[in-house]
Amino acid sequence: MAATEIARQLGEGCRNLPLSGHVGFDSLPDQLVNKSINHGFSFNILCVGETGLGKSTMMDTLFNTKFESEPTSHSQPGVQLRSSTYDLTESNVRLKMTIINSVGFGDQINKEDSYKPIVEFIDSQFEAYLQEELKIKRVLHNYHDSRIHACLYFIAPTGHSLKSLDLVTMKKLDSKVNIIPIIAKSDAISKSELTKFKIKITSELVSNGVQIYQFPTDDETVAEINATMNAHLPFAVVGSTEEAKIGNKMMKVRQYPWGTVQVENESHCDFVKLREMLIRVNMEDLREQTHTHHYELYRRCKLEEMGFKDTDPDSKPFSLQETYEAKRNEFLGELQKKEEEMRQMFVQRVKEKESELKEAEKELHEKFDRLKKLHQDEKKKLEEKKKGLDDELNEFKKRKTAAELLLSQAQQAGGSQTLKREKERKNFF
Repeated sequence: MAATEIARQLGEGCRNLPLSGHVGFDSLPDQLVNKSINHGFSFNILCVGETGLGKSTMMDTLFNTKFESEPTSHSQPGVQLRSSTYDLTESNVRLKMTIINSVGFGDQINKEDSYKPIVEFIDSQFEAYLQEELKIKRVLHNYHDSRIHACLYFIAPTGHSLKSLDLVTMKKLDSKVNIIPIIAKSDAISKSELTKFKIKITSELVSNGVQIYQFPTDDETVAEINATMNAHLPFAVVGSTEEAKIGNKMMKVRQYPWGTVQVENESHCDFVKLREMLIRVNMEDLREQTHTHHYELYRRCKLEEMGFKDTDPDSKPFSLQETYEAKRNEFLGELQKKEEEMRQMFVQRVKEKESELKEAEKELHEKFDRLKKLHQDEKKKLEEKKKGLDDELNEFKKRKTAAELLLSQAQQAGGSQTLKREKERKNFF
């Protein structure tokens, strides 16, 4: 019998028994608290929004510190994700905070693919956790969880409607991360415009099927405040690290020639609401939703791609071993098929190469024959020309010999005539 079936039957047969005295397992919550405090917590925030909307300033304001951040220009060639991790401590509670900033988002002329680096980054964090989870020797208790727990989506205070880039990006992200939309630099528009802008944003999100994070109302201790805060989304916030004395208290403010905006004054902006909902009330729920909803969806899709399912076609529990063997056989079959395809392709290419070589060899032979014939013709012509020259040379030699003979005879005849005249002259005297 499968282990899951046994567990189900055991669960159905469970009985309630009274205790006759104190046992001590009521200290389990305290044990969990102590263990969690000793281990520490991690929380990762992704800030998405156009350059210049005050993302870095908002993070500094939220956590009442100065995070390291470099100013960015509007000339980025593409969207980049910059991640920074910090160790924060408050009342002996340690928090490993990671802030990821989308640098260059919305700065390009072609914004069609601006969301892709963000989606790829979120998926890469899920994949890293899944790979750690699938290891034989896992160290999840010491593993730094880099999955994104909250996405603060900064909306420009236009007062009109959401940009198409914002709608497309939030639609691509809503199944992967907890989106909390906020109107940045909300002091740039009037209160009446802000109210209409919030209504317009909410309407557009609903009509386009964008699922933003809703503060949970299933816990009675926070149900009332969360339900109230859900009605205030998106939060209209103002961030500032500048302080000024208001009354007898130093407060974070933004000072203008016409007056002062108090960041922590709820009649001026929703900063306090955002801080309460994000950090004090719902931080653990954001972590839990990331693990139980978004990561589980990614994990399920990945495992289904690998061939794993909960039940077989007969609705029986799926065996991991059988699934592995089936997937292994399928992989080996595909491997053999690819090997056969590669072999056939190799044989085909060898035949094509042989054909090319034979054709080249034939052309070389034809060229050789042509050159050989041409050589023979040239040789024949040269031999004929040589024979003609030899004949001419022989004829020349004959003529030369005849000429020399005639010259010799003429010289001999001339010599005998001279002797005869010399003899006659002597006789005369």
